[in-house]
Amino acid sequence: MTLSRDPIEDVANALAANGLILRGGFDFRGDGAAPAAGSGAPAKSVLLVGQAGAAPWPHFQRWLGQQARDIADPLDTWSREVIGAVARGCGARAVSPSDRPYLPFQQWAMRAEGLKPSPLGILMHPTYGLWHAYRGALLFEDGISLPEAHEAIHLCDACVDKPCLKSCPVDAYSGQGFAHEACLDHVRGPGGEPCRGAGCLDRNACPYGTGYRYPPEVQAFHMAAFARL
Repeated sequence: MTLSRDPIEDVANALAANGLILRGGFDFRGDGAAPAAGSGAPAKSVLLVGQAGAAPWPHFQRWLGQQARDIADPLDTWSREVIGAVARGCGARAVSPSDRPYLPFQQWAMRAEGLKPSPLGILMHPTYGLWHAYRGALLFEDGISLPEAHEAIHLCDACVDKPCLKSCPVDAYSGQGFAHEACLDHVRGPGGEPCRGAGCLDRNACPYGTGYRYPPEVQAFHMAAFARL
């Protein structure tokens, strides 16, 4: 990738070839917790990479069909390959939400886009609703001029009925947090076919961002990965 005067536009164009988008960014501004850039020096800026809706799905499926063997965590592997190639082209270090030790992607996302968590823990986006994700980030040793993020409209504040907390057969989401084991037992059990086939019922009950809702096959893929089916 040959960078122009606008590296953000260059990165966005490179990501778009695989259905990915930039999800905002920020300068660390001397933050002592800034992770290392490619040289090992503390990063000065970060750009988050993700998706809106299921736009990357056909690109991922095409790549998956070209693999000679089964791959553990294929979506993570594909994301690392795509984002890693973009990072090499722009002199950045690519990192993933599944890297160990874990990096604070949720906090970065809230800072970059001004979002807040929904009752399900997924960040609520004013346009995409719950149908978006973060696939990685680019860490830059040199600072990038980035606009300051403003707090986004939090749609959950105006949602009185909260259908996202009323659709799960085992009440996996509550004020006490996420009942992980109860959810897994249900999804893996004889009554879990609706969840296995079309995704989390609570998530699908949310009235926002429905135009970006993942198709059933995409939700089934993610549910199978979550439940290790």
